[in-house]
Amino acid sequence: MNPRYLLVGPRAGHRCEYCRAPEKLFNSPHEVDHIIPFGKGGQDDALNWAALSCRWCNLHKRDHDNGIDPVTGDSAALFHPRRQRWDDHFRASTETWCVEGLTLTGRATIDRLRMNALPQRHARRQWARLEAWP
Repeated sequence: MNPRYLLVGPRAGHRCEYCRAPEKLFNSPHEVDHIIPFGKGGQDDALNWAALSCRWCNLHKRDHDNGIDPVTGDSAALFHPRRQRWDDHFRASTETWCVEGLTLTGRATIDRLRMNALPQRHARRQWARLEAWP
């Protein structure tokens, strides 16, 4: 196990800090994410590997640190879990099983990480039945 997980996992409440996927329902631990990629100047320190990410979000985030807001077409920095509050940028919908973007940053992050792809929405519906989401 990644030794950084011992700090990041509990602090995140064992949920993906991007889509809020509950780690307890996965067959492996979530991943420690370098919020700002090394190739973009990110450091290997606690502030930069401070996000807990599910495999889905981490695979789609890859080395990106920005995305495009599908509403305005503007570029925006991705959500930074250590510097921003989730509730300021996102809202969880138990009607559509989507994560809704409230801001340019929220919408760009949802789009870049493909947070509302059909497999994710189906999973959220099941998690909600188990009272594990949102």
